Amino acid sequence: MRTTVTLTPESEALIKKAMAERGLSFKEVVNDAITRGLQPSARPRVTLPSFNMGPPRVDLDKATQLAGDLEDEEILRKMSMGK
Repeated sequence: MRTTVTLTPESEALIKKAMAERGLSFKEVVNDAITRGLQPSARPRVTLPSFNMGPPRVDLDKATQLAGDLEDEEILRKMSMGK
């Protein structure tokens, strides 16, 4: 099929670079890029385990404040030890 496509300057530069590196024609590079780009991903789907940790022990609405308080306590502890 013949068609007209308007390329962005970035796309044109990438195509010209691939043509020079691979020694391929414009048509070959564009067709290869389209084919590879539209094929379903060959990467396996990764599933990570999840665990129920139960209800939170602290009010998560104030989690950032709690993290800051714990960090402040640790800094004071280190300062008292001379670190």
